[in-house]
Amino acid sequence: MFNRIKSLLVLSALVTSTVYANDVEQMVKNADQFRLESKSAKVVSLVSLYQNEQLDKTRQYSVYTRPNRESLVLFKSQVEAGQKMLMLGDNYWLVMPKSRRPIRITPMQKLLGEASVGDISTLTWSEDYQPSLITTEMVESGGQQIKTNQLQLQATTKGASYHRIDLWLNQSNDFPVKADLYLRSGKLAKQAWFTAGERDGQTRVVAMTLLDQIQPAKKTVIEYQEVTEAALDDKYYNPAYLTRNALSEL
Repeated sequence: MFNRIKSLLVLSALVTSTVYANDVEQMVKNADQFRLESKSAKVVSLVSLYQNEQLDKTRQYSVYTRPNRESLVLFKSQVEAGQKMLMLGDNYWLVMPKSRRPIRITPMQKLLGEASVGDISTLTWSEDYQPSLITTEMVESGGQQIKTNQLQLQATTKGASYHRIDLWLNQSNDFPVKADLYLRSGKLAKQAWFTAGERDGQTRVVAMTLLDQIQPAKKTVIEYQEVTEAALDDKYYNPAYLTRNALSEL
């Protein structure tokens, strides 16, 4: 009898653990939906660098995403015109105008301020990280106290932008409130705050503010100005094709 009760308790714990893990994974998927609602999309992003709250410079990018962690980034500002960045899973390439060879880069390569190629090209957490629930916490944002679930996301792919992310989600709807972004060394690289807005009648993340923990006078804001469904042909996700074509049609 005792052994039977013990077995039932173990089975109950395993079921509870599975449900718990599934719930946490669903939280992260819900959070991703606030950032990018379509698997294949064009995202027009404006990156602004501020010094002591004064606008210093801006850059614009068009990001084409599709399933299996693939993204194409076109640099649209005059000073960077013609540059392209391609992400295929764990591999990243930068293509310069008139260059015959794509350049291998990492997702941490800076674009402007604290914004890296990974910050604008990798738009999902659920594909690159394994989540776990840490605690609940009140977080102040925009003058309001928000009850949040604090999750820890551990990278499961080599191409993930950050080795670990501490992520705070609004308990009421899993909207991302803030995130601490850590390097493989364990160093806190930056902190991200997410701005809610409306797109097509739905609540979405319309901007992400990146704060430099070492240089507090600087902040970088990534605004997602436009998000539309778009699917490019396979040829655009080939590094060799990108070196031969300007893609001015996109």
